[in-house]
Amino acid sequence: MSVLFSVPPRANGFREKSRSPNGMPVFNSSAHEKRPRHPLPWAVPVFLPIPGVRGRSLRVFVPNLPIVHHLTVSYFGRRRGNLVLLILCFTLVFSVFALAQRFGTSEKQWSTPLFPGDPSTLVYAREDLQKIWKWEIESGHYPSSRELPKPIRLVSPPLNPALPPRKVAKIPSRFRPPGASVTYTIGHGAKRVYLDNQARPPNVAYPPRPVPGSVADLDVIMDLCDFSTEKYVRDCLEVLRLGGGLDSGSRLRRGKFDEWRYIYKEDGEVQKAVAPVVTTQLAFDGLTQASASPDPNAGLSRKPRADWELPIQLPAPLEHRPYHSLPSTCDPENPRLFHMFWTGPFTDKPYLALLSFLFTQNTRLNLHEENPDTTVCRPQFWLWINPGPAAAVPNPSATHDMFEQLKANPWASPFLHPRFKGVISFKMWNTTEQLDGVPEIKDDWRVLRDNLFNSGGHIVSVPQQDESSEAEASTSAESATASSEGESASKSQLKSDGDDMLKFVGSKSADSYDRLSVILSDLARFVLCHRFGGVYLDADTIFLRDWEELWGWKGAFAYRWSRLEKYNTAVLRMNKGSALGTFLFRTALKNGLDFHPMTVSRYTKDAHLEGLLLRLPDALFDSAWLNTENYQRDRPPQPYFPEFIEFFDTSAQNSAAPAALGFEGFFRGAYSYHFHNFWWKPFDPSRNWPDLGERFIEGERVARTNLNIAANVTEPAQVPLEEHVSDDKRDLDWATVLKRTFESYIRGERPNMYGEWLSW
Repeated sequence: MSVLFSVPPRANGFREKSRSPNGMPVFNSSAHEKRPRHPLPWAVPVFLPIPGVRGRSLRVFVPNLPIVHHLTVSYFGRRRGNLVLLILCFTLVFSVFALAQRFGTSEKQWSTPLFPGDPSTLVYAREDLQKIWKWEIESGHYPSSRELPKPIRLVSPPLNPALPPRKVAKIPSRFRPPGASVTYTIGHGAKRVYLDNQARPPNVAYPPRPVPGSVADLDVIMDLCDFSTEKYVRDCLEVLRLGGGLDSGSRLRRGKFDEWRYIYKEDGEVQKAVAPVVTTQLAFDGLTQASASPDPNAGLSRKPRADWELPIQLPAPLEHRPYHSLPSTCDPENPRLFHMFWTGPFTDKPYLALLSFLFTQNTRLNLHEENPDTTVCRPQFWLWINPGPAAAVPNPSATHDMFEQLKANPWASPFLHPRFKGVISFKMWNTTEQLDGVPEIKDDWRVLRDNLFNSGGHIVSVPQQDESSEAEASTSAESATASSEGESASKSQLKSDGDDMLKFVGSKSADSYDRLSVILSDLARFVLCHRFGGVYLDADTIFLRDWEELWGWKGAFAYRWSRLEKYNTAVLRMNKGSALGTFLFRTALKNGLDFHPMTVSRYTKDAHLEGLLLRLPDALFDSAWLNTENYQRDRPPQPYFPEFIEFFDTSAQNSAAPAALGFEGFFRGAYSYHFHNFWWKPFDPSRNWPDLGERFIEGERVARTNLNIAANVTEPAQVPLEEHVSDDKRDLDWATVLKRTFESYIRGERPNMYGEWLSW
């Protein structure tokens, strides 16, 4: 093409000028003179030989680059023209590869993207990913009819004991092309009976407790609440409260609402599993046979400079049993444990989380029973305390000191009352002990001990203690990241004393934020759920309803990061010792032990395991988030929070709602509310102490005295004081209303949200 269409060079090596100084054409031959009179074609043919066919070629038209170059140079000039042409070529190549990536089949995808952003995190081969999917499905951890990912390439449908039998339109394997993936499971579980759980007249003042053993169909919730399908949080909350019976006595909707029912019970037994018959797939011709890739991991993008993990070793799948067939009300394979992680002195934040737990969950504290779990399975709340800085060395007496501090703390001491035994437990967090308790990483995590605080690839290096100092602190201390008692920070002798981040014990303001403890909690939540099972909740979480039907759904879940298709693990549900947990810990180990939610989103996406860690709509746990990011403000839920601070400092225009509507008007239908930090903002500024009545008056007196000392008031606090309503804030904020509602339940002045009175 360059020979046919290029301008011949002159004797001095430069191209012949096409125009003279006066603007007239200049030609050096008759042939050259005729050429401009016949415009060059925009495309020229290129003949490509056809493999296996002699004497025949395939004619393909391609752009005539010389004329394109000539036009761009003529219009833009030589330098700008070349730049424009380069940009056009780049855009063309990018478009071709982008279309191929978007519409190409999984067999034809490139192993790595053309313009990669974050590198792949995948360290497991396809065969291991198939094992993980099969283990979770056969253990009853995938009670969903959603399609399985095609890149996993399952050749036979797994047996699913958590789904009822149903007819599946499927193509016999002998008619499927080689390499075709199975995207469904074969259900052989109990039938589902969907419930209409609402109070019956005349007892309609309070909603009924969920039926024991009921299950939330999260497929229905995803269909009605998923932000990706343009569903509004306001509408989702209405479905949640109507289907959960939370609008009893005030139901305004008329007509059948079967499509809004999302709670069911399993009726009957799990049927005998019948394995599908897999026939050998036949290759109809040589072309079809050649299209199958010989590489078993084709289409998967492995982590750069990393080897595939050794074949994964998993125990036998668990046996899925419906609730009514369990020998007791509590399933040992599915313990009902709420975990929460707290660093530093106990404050009003975990105090309110515990009060909301007692106010909403079925703890059976309204009755005196020798064994309450014989009636229903009571959930337990395990609060994990890390009293000192996140990077402090462990103290041998840390556990004893922790309980002594809890007894002396007015916010914590009420929950040590014997009435709450077996319901609320305080646990001592020790990083070394916890990481050693995870079989997948116990022999390897010490390699990363210097870089253990890894958040989204940003590593906070913590200097290690010398051996003599470490031996004095604790003979069992193997890592400077293990937890300790609050005073151990001064004993740790950190080498970087000037770095305030290593000294923070809790967040006291927006400027003194304990980032290190937040990073540690990112790791702690996965450790706790994998070791013990249950649900992890961030400490800035308030319970809003009973979680019975969420316990019935035995899969793993977190929730959506607002508008982004990423996880927020402020709520995390995982099964104890699951295959998913094994994958996450081994993958995290090969990626710097990074458990930031954005990084975990990459782990599951790269491995096509997002279906095993369901990303629920944030309407269930974080109903204000989209509004705070300027989404769905045309139809916001109640209450309307354009900013998270509205929870603590409700704007004057909306300040009548909290006292008028109360707890029942606060995101009714959601399971919890996440107020996103603000650790330094008191819930009730005018009464910033635990107001729990005469039974806990000593703690209230201590809290008031501490407030007087902080305010430079030397007079001791006299409790009870004669108080006047005029001394209170005129417009109560939402945070204040919730705190006072929960406290009135403990004082015995009102029942909980389900009409049950606390019996001491």
